[in-house]
Amino acid sequence: MAQLHDVIVVGVGGMGSAACWQLARRGLRVLGIERFDIGHAMGSSHGLNRIIRLAYFEHPSYVPLLRRAYELWRETERLLSQRLLYVTGSIDSGPAGSRVIEGSLASCREHDLPHELLDAAETGRRFPGYRLPEGHLALHQPDGGFVASERAILGHVALAIGAGATIHGREKVLAVEPKYGRVEVVTDRARYEAGRVVVAAGGWISDLVPELRDGRAVAERQVLGWFLPKRPSLFTMDRFPVSNLETELGHFYQFPIWGVPGFKIGLYHHRHETGHADALSREPTPADEALLRAGIRLAFPEADGPTLRLSACLFTNTPDEHFVVDTAPGAPEIVVASPCSGHGFKFSSVIGEIIADLATGRDSPFDLSLFRMGRLAA
Repeated sequence: MAQLHDVIVVGVGGMGSAACWQLARRGLRVLGIERFDIGHAMGSSHGLNRIIRLAYFEHPSYVPLLRRAYELWRETERLLSQRLLYVTGSIDSGPAGSRVIEGSLASCREHDLPHELLDAAETGRRFPGYRLPEGHLALHQPDGGFVASERAILGHVALAIGAGATIHGREKVLAVEPKYGRVEVVTDRARYEAGRVVVAAGGWISDLVPELRDGRAVAERQVLGWFLPKRPSLFTMDRFPVSNLETELGHFYQFPIWGVPGFKIGLYHHRHETGHADALSREPTPADEALLRAGIRLAFPEADGPTLRLSACLFTNTPDEHFVVDTAPGAPEIVVASPCSGHGFKFSSVIGEIIADLATGRDSPFDLSLFRMGRLAA
């Protein structure tokens, strides 16, 4: 016999853990099911931290979501008595006229965000860990920083359990089947039934949501690197803002020293390795390191010291790289959340709240038109 719940959340990572908490705090009977450990290194949210920023070059409509995300991260910190959000300021850099510069400026102007536009020389004087290429501009926004992603997932899970949720790790979901207005979830251990199901399965989401197959949600291998700077004092949180850097070598993203005692860097679309999440290697290689070092040598030469750590993770990309937050076509009892195309973790606090609204039939106060699944239809 299927076990009964109000809501089942499939995937207890960034989005799923926040959804479990937001649903449980509303008094619902919640079951969260995670294929791996609670807090694992197979998905998209490990590697200690993730950037958060208000000057959102991807689209100005993300900014209201971000403002609420900041509020919820701070609320979560208070409830846990644990710090999750670190403000360092943020830099978005690229050549004049580039997508990063023009998009960041558009968000700042539309939402009246405080910011400064600096040239490469001034950026280096203000933040001497940066040596931007000649001709680059840098938009500095003082509210940017990072979220302690691994800590945040465990925190959301702890809050959800404290509010009455049941969480299962190491249990693989095999199918999500709508039946007469309810949903049955079949796993490798049991069958469960709920009035609503949230599918937040990250790189495995297309296995469970047919509408996201055929290139609509594609897992991509990423590698993060931590390197010991020649001058660590230049890369501390008070001297080195988080950043996005659009270059001829690709789009790099950077963090100050925190956790691991090194400068952290990644490259969007790294080596363009895509495939099923189970088939992508989690083992970093010398070729991965070489790509990251190229970015360091281009713009952060004082960080070009010994390698401390390399870690592989996944992005799950839609064709337009915007999120998916919607109910399934023809099955409003199934809520689909993510993929996030490598820029979603910062939003997980507010996406959890939005998921809870969708799963309980409430209208979200946010404009979600950018995230509808219908836009991805062939």
